[in-house]
Amino acid sequence: MTDQRALVLASASPARLGLLRQAGLDPRVVVSGVDEDAISAATPAELALVLAEAKAKAVAAELTAELTGDELVIGCDSVLELDGLALGKPADAADALARWQSMRGRSGVLRTGHCVIDTVTGKQASATASTTVRFGTPDDAEIAAYIATGEPLHVAGAFTLDGRSAPFIEGIDGDPGNVIGLSLPLLRTLLADLGVRITDLWTAE
Repeated sequence: MTDQRALVLASASPARLGLLRQAGLDPRVVVSGVDEDAISAATPAELALVLAEAKAKAVAAELTAELTGDELVIGCDSVLELDGLALGKPADAADALARWQSMRGRSGVLRTGHCVIDTVTGKQASATASTTVRFGTPDDAEIAAYIATGEPLHVAGAFTLDGRSAPFIEGIDGDPGNVIGLSLPLLRTLLADLGVRITDLWTAE
């Protein structure tokens, strides 16, 4: 049996870290410091992918410079596509309020870009996962109460599937993990593209 590869998550998202840990993985977190506002793309799906690649590349370059060893770097970024626009984290409470007033009773598509880089070979595998989200119809008082919690200010699209906004989500079409922040089935595929089995990265019981 070969030595286990080290996994690095290029994201400060506790939701992504939680998903990986629940799946038997225990990555080290290294935040990229990428200026997301300086990056643009033609479509929301492309933007999510470009941001994910930028984060993974920045952390991979940092680790390579430090000669820290044999790492697989995972970069992710999520945006909600609504009316053709890419909606990331809301700027403030007023922005979150406007988002929810616009989203309720409608559907949007959560796009999450994924990028995995092997710091040994320099090879990269990347793709975007998409999940349709069907929003419920919370009233103005419910929306105001939700915004007052502060939660929507820290997540793409001003909502999350595993938090206080869960009662306001009628349903989804696609991978729920992708909405939370990371698609484990897609991660498995990208790792396989780099010649790595996800089961070889499981931590010991």
